[in-house]
Amino acid sequence: MVNETATRHRKIIHIDMDAFYASVEQLDNPELRGEAVIVGGSPDRRGVVAACSYEARRHGIHSAMPSARAMQLCPEAVFLRPRMARYKEISRQVMAIFRDYTDLVEPLSLDEAFLDVSLCQRCQGSATLIAREICRRIHNETGLTASAGVSCNKFLAKVASGYEKPRGLTVVLPHQAQDFLDALPIGTFYGVGQVTENRMRRLGIQSGYDLRQISREELIRHFGKAGEFFYDIVRCRDNRPVQPSRLRKSIGSEVTLDRDTADLTEIFAILHSLATSIETALSRHRQGASTITLKVRYHDFVTVTRSLTLSAPIYDRQAIVDHIPRLLHATEAGKRKIRLLGVSLSKLTPRDRRLPRQLPLPFLPPSPASPTRAGSATVALASAGG
Repeated sequence: MVNETATRHRKIIHIDMDAFYASVEQLDNPELRGEAVIVGGSPDRRGVVAACSYEARRHGIHSAMPSARAMQLCPEAVFLRPRMARYKEISRQVMAIFRDYTDLVEPLSLDEAFLDVSLCQRCQGSATLIAREICRRIHNETGLTASAGVSCNKFLAKVASGYEKPRGLTVVLPHQAQDFLDALPIGTFYGVGQVTENRMRRLGIQSGYDLRQISREELIRHFGKAGEFFYDIVRCRDNRPVQPSRLRKSIGSEVTLDRDTADLTEIFAILHSLATSIETALSRHRQGASTITLKVRYHDFVTVTRSLTLSAPIYDRQAIVDHIPRLLHATEAGKRKIRLLGVSLSKLTPRDRRLPRQLPLPFLPPSPASPTRAGSATVALASAGG
């Protein structure tokens, strides 16, 4: 493990493209520049916002919001279907720029990555100058903008990159790190979603400083394993290396809803959006998966998971959503209000071992008679309070 002294001498950059999907659409269609652009599902077909431009965000619109709600907030918004092939094309250009500076590039998605430039001698070895040059090159070579965070560890770099979006460059030096974290509102901490933020505020935690006053034991009692992570990162302790090819055990995505809901139409739309995000990750890592897991957290924080193991790997969004109704039927969706939804894939398989795809099931709300076991696919049930 990297020791704490060595960590303070690392030079980590986090680059995050600004409103990536929507910015690509505005780039390719100049008439959309300055307009509220929403990429995602149709507002009249239980769609969900996948991404939106900064013009749309000024109306309170954000990703994972039902498209119908986004339409209410901004009736003049332009709704567009995602063009994943185009986004991947530009992502490859951006990642190639990163690799001109270091081989230690860890992509997190199509539009963001960590870079370890500790040994890079370009730009006089200055991580700040490297980050500035990378952002300039991204703009010159793709026409898009990005924001960057520079610090001595991944957590600080990640938080810093979102500090002054868009077109931001925030540098947090080691001797500034504690003051920087102490002053941050707790909701801006990476890893603190809306539900966790609400729970922290009920405990009197409003800022990084407040979080640092809570003992490790108390944080673990309230937040489980995540409590230990919060205890360390608020003290600037993050030894995680930048890993160009992490060995992944699962790929997933989850979202805390704007408001608790028992509306199955809305629930299915959100799950479809999560499946789209997972498809992108599967493609990037060139993997398939044999187990699908649905995570549901009800309004009272009780969390259940439902898993489905298939006889052959699946590789795309449609294959994921084909099986979701069976998993959802094994929960109380539609009867109890839900505050969080998640989908993950495990038992990952390299794409070059691809087997014939499972026959699809229609992506419709399940009927009461839907079985929890069919053919060679089995549903495993588990629950946990949380």
